[in-house]
Amino acid sequence: MENTSSHYPRLLIAGTHSGVGKTTITLGLMSVLKDKGYNVQGFKVGPDYIDPSHHTAVTERHSRNLDTWLMDRDVCLELFEHALPGSNMAVIEGVMGLYDGCLDGTEFGSTAHLAKILNVPVILVMDTKGMSRSAGAVILGYKSFDKEVDIRGIILNGVKSERHYASIKKSIEENCGVAVLGYLPFDDQLTLPERHLGLVPSAEQELSKHIYGEIGKLLAQSVDIEKVIHIAYNAEILPAYKKTVFHGIKERFPVRIAVAIDEAFNFYYQDNLDLFEMHGVELTYFSPLYDKYLPAGIQGLYIGGGFPELYANVLAANSTMKESVRRAYKNGLVIYGECGGMMYLLERMVDFKKKTHEMCGILEGMTLMENKRQGLGYVTVEAQYDNVLCNKGKVFKGHEFHWSSLHVANGTPYAYAISKCNDRKAKMDGIFNDRVLGSYTHVHFASDTGLLRHLLNEITK
Repeated sequence: MENTSSHYPRLLIAGTHSGVGKTTITLGLMSVLKDKGYNVQGFKVGPDYIDPSHHTAVTERHSRNLDTWLMDRDVCLELFEHALPGSNMAVIEGVMGLYDGCLDGTEFGSTAHLAKILNVPVILVMDTKGMSRSAGAVILGYKSFDKEVDIRGIILNGVKSERHYASIKKSIEENCGVAVLGYLPFDDQLTLPERHLGLVPSAEQELSKHIYGEIGKLLAQSVDIEKVIHIAYNAEILPAYKKTVFHGIKERFPVRIAVAIDEAFNFYYQDNLDLFEMHGVELTYFSPLYDKYLPAGIQGLYIGGGFPELYANVLAANSTMKESVRRAYKNGLVIYGECGGMMYLLERMVDFKKKTHEMCGILEGMTLMENKRQGLGYVTVEAQYDNVLCNKGKVFKGHEFHWSSLHVANGTPYAYAISKCNDRKAKMDGIFNDRVLGSYTHVHFASDTGLLRHLLNEITK
C-alpha cells in the first residue's frame, strides 16, 4: 500500500559529535514546546533506550526509535508516521555526530541518513569550548560534507560570554549562510546523572523532571524559539513509501504475555510492544523487584534489558518471584530475555563489587560485571540452532550494549553467532533450551517482523 503524507511540523537536533549537549537541548526544547501548547512526539536516532525514556517523561508521549541500519527506508518512514496521531510537532534527537553511524564507512545508522529519508530540517548543536572564529570553518565543513542534508540552524553550547557568542555567531552566519539560533548558557547545576550505560533512565529519577523545565527556561531566554518553530513548520513533505509493518496484519495470537517493567528492567522499544498488541496479544506488566508472583493466566514472558546489576541484591532476595519464574518454566511457558533479562534468567550474577547473587537458574551459566564495556554496537546475527525466536540459519540485525561477560560450561551450545562489520570472526551469544532464550542481542521487531511472529507461534504451540 502506497502512502504520501502531507506537511507535518518536525525538526531534528543533531550534534557535531557526541557529548555536545544535544540530549540536554532536545529535552529543553521539548519542554518549551510543551509549555507553548504543542503535543510533542519525540524520536531518537539509533539503538538507544535511555534518551527516549527522558523524551517520554517530558512529552508524556512514548518516544520512538528510528534507525537506518536496523531497518530500511520505508520502515523508518512508517514508524515515524505511525507515532504521529494526536501530536502536532515532532522533535527527533540524533545520535553521536551528524554523519556518524555504522563503522563500515557508509551513512547507514547516521543522523544524516535519517534526516534525508524524512526530509527533516536539521538544527546542529555545537560545543564552542576553545574556539571562536574557527567555529565558522567547522560548520562550513558540516554543511558542505553532504549538501542533501538540510542544516537550517545552529545552537551553541559551552558559550562563556556574550562577547564569545557574538564572535562565533558572526563567523558562522557570514561564512556559512546558516542562522545561529542562540545558545545554551552554562549552568553546572543543570546536569542529568550518568552511569556506565549512559544517562540514568527517567524512571529512576524524579529530579530529572525538574531539570527538564529549568533547561527549557534557559533555552527560552537565549534561543529564538519562534525561529525554531518556523523551521519545523517549513519542513518538506514526507516522501511516499510502502507500508509493511503495521498495515495489513491478519494473523491474530490471542495470548497473554507478561512484560517485566521496573527500575531493573525497562529497555523496550515501544514499537515492539505495539506490534505485540496489533497481533492480538494482551500485554500485562509486572515487577521482578517488587511483585511476589508472575501475573496469572499468561502464556509468555518477556524480560527486556536494563540495570539488574544495580538491583541484584533485591532481585536475589525476592525468592517468591524467582520461584514463580521457575514454575512457569517447568509448566512450559515460553520465556524470552534480552541482555539484563538473560542475566536474570541465568543461575548467578556477580556485581561490580564481586558479590555473587543467585538468580532464577532456568538457564545454566552466570554473568560477571567487568570494569570496561564488553559489547557495543550493531551486530549481524546468524542462528546456530532452532530457538523460540527463529530457526537455524536465520540471519537478522540487532545491537548490543553491556558491561557484563557471560560464563557457561565448556561445550554449551549457543543460539547465535554474531558479527560486526569490522570483525574478522564471529563471537557466540545466546543461551537457550526448548522454550527459553536469553541473549545479549537486542532486537527491534520492525526490522524483521518474522521474528515476532515466530515467537508468537512458539507461544501458541
